[in-house]
Amino acid sequence: MTETTAPRRPLAVFDIDNTLADTGHRQHFLEQRPRDWDGFFGAAPADPPLAPGVALAVESAADCEVVYLTGRPERCRADTADWLARHGLPEGRVWMRGDRDRRPARVTKLEVLRRIARGREVRVLVDDDQLVCQAARAAGFRVLLADWAAEAPELKSAQESERGSRT
Repeated sequence: MTETTAPRRPLAVFDIDNTLADTGHRQHFLEQRPRDWDGFFGAAPADPPLAPGVALAVESAADCEVVYLTGRPERCRADTADWLARHGLPEGRVWMRGDRDRRPARVTKLEVLRRIARGREVRVLVDDDQLVCQAARAAGFRVLLADWAAEAPELKSAQESERGSRT
């Protein structure tokens, strides 16, 4: 089989915030009203990595093409790419929300997941958002709930309200 006819590897789809990146240090931006989304996303380059998520992404790269599905807005692309590379994560396409897209994560992520699954096997979605996981599971995707980050109640509330998801 030539490279052009070889089947493409299945996809392992990873969320970023609170799956690979620990957002705990920037939660305070979401505790004020109105929420400071610019401050929240602006502090993302300082996120420490979450070892269980990073290890799973690296391990998944042995059998799958790793891609990232995040609720971070498009304006965060350069910082996100730098963060992924700096922490040794596998190279892969990063799917981000539009800068003005404020729909809930369970809607936006499922929409993108269905799009990337056309003609590709999605072996697993790894995400910390229970509502995203429920929606993906109901749509027939295999899901792993990333439960290794500390609870982030303001973030959980915010991702389903005025901003939509952030991860």
